[in-house]
Amino acid sequence: YGPAGELIKQENHYVRPSDYDLTPASMQIHGLTRAFLHEKGAPRREVMQRLHDDLVRYQPLVVGHFLVLDFHMMGVSFHRSGLPNPLVDLGLPTFCTMRLTERFMQPVRQQYLRLAELYQRQFGRPMLHQHDALADAEATAQCYFELQRTGDIDAEALASQAPILPPPTHAALAAARRPFWKYWLGMI
Repeated sequence: YGPAGELIKQENHYVRPSDYDLTPASMQIHGLTRAFLHEKGAPRREVMQRLHDDLVRYQPLVVGHFLVLDFHMMGVSFHRSGLPNPLVDLGLPTFCTMRLTERFMQPVRQQYLRLAELYQRQFGRPMLHQHDALADAEATAQCYFELQRTGDIDAEALASQAPILPPPTHAALAAARRPFWKYWLGMI
């Protein structure tokens, strides 16, 4: 998407599982099966090369909902593909719509709105096809541009989010005696 919300490019690919296995919970959440991914999926390197090339070419503001998870999952995929990580190498700016929703929450059951909750709040209708990567990306973009239109996202909001940093190496964590998973989840 461009700065005004115009669609510039859209691709949707499945990654063939060759160096990982799907958990039953993941298969249930995403509605995918191993057989489907083996049949319809492309090699990880091919998919990640396309993403890498687009990030280098467009150098976008990278927007996501629970972006810290996406950021680290993409980092793992770039690493497993033997590709440099343009998210880190280019220092691409990032914005997490989930982190912004903290301002809409009262101290109740949760700190942030889930993507479907944000979508419902913004548009007054349920989000369809949750946990489908393309549907989630489209819903996140729609929410981002609607939040921008209503003034909830402005230059101050964009500047207020600290950049997402790559996790430290296992060696650095071991030296500091801190568990890696706490960094990965953004708890440290």
